[in-house]
Amino acid sequence: TIELAARHLHDQGIERLIVANRTLERAQHLAHELSGFAISLDEIGEHLYEADVVVSSTGASEPVLLRETVAEALHRRRHRPMFLVDLAVPRDIEEQVAELEDVYHYTIDDLEAVVAEGLESRRAAAAQAEEIIQTEAAHFIEWLHGQDAVSTIRALRGRFEASREEVLRRARRALERGEDPASVLETATRQLANKLAHAPSVRLRQAMADERAELLDAARELFDLRDPE
Repeated sequence: TIELAARHLHDQGIERLIVANRTLERAQHLAHELSGFAISLDEIGEHLYEADVVVSSTGASEPVLLRETVAEALHRRRHRPMFLVDLAVPRDIEEQVAELEDVYHYTIDDLEAVVAEGLESRRAAAAQAEEIIQTEAAHFIEWLHGQDAVSTIRALRGRFEASREEVLRRARRALERGEDPASVLETATRQLANKLAHAPSVRLRQAMADERAELLDAARELFDLRDPE
């Protein structure tokens, strides 16, 4: 079951997969197949904060993920949400984890209720829950990608603002020296335009040299550069 879940997540575009197992060798085998990273169960606490999605099914008699461990991981993640799915019977993830904010916590009981009522056993429900995990993980990954876009836009605006402030400082110093305001304005706007265009221009020239037409097309779309009629 856990291997199927790992393969589904990999197929959905997970950028980095961490596989944990009591036996490090088994974890390494699956991680190698899915281009992931293997750790032992004892190392979960050190790496949990890196995970956006956690699917657990160890067969352990006691929970392997405690509330305090997840809370510490959330703190290190600055409370970016985590998606936790517990397929184990008995449970791998301590029940109190569900009390934490920024945690989406699902157990085999939750999945059993969604899949069908009155299934003969929890183990049968786990097999049919794979499709639910795949769908929910895809939605969560889509949300994460949206967060990536927000981060990129914020970084772009920050770079533009830094350029504006630098040009503005130079213009103020020129005005304080008594230079002609019209000339200062002309220089400042030209400097700002050059600064904003420099990095994209360098990348586009390199793209042309590398024959990367798709990057040139993306730039035309991004900057709304329509051919003159």
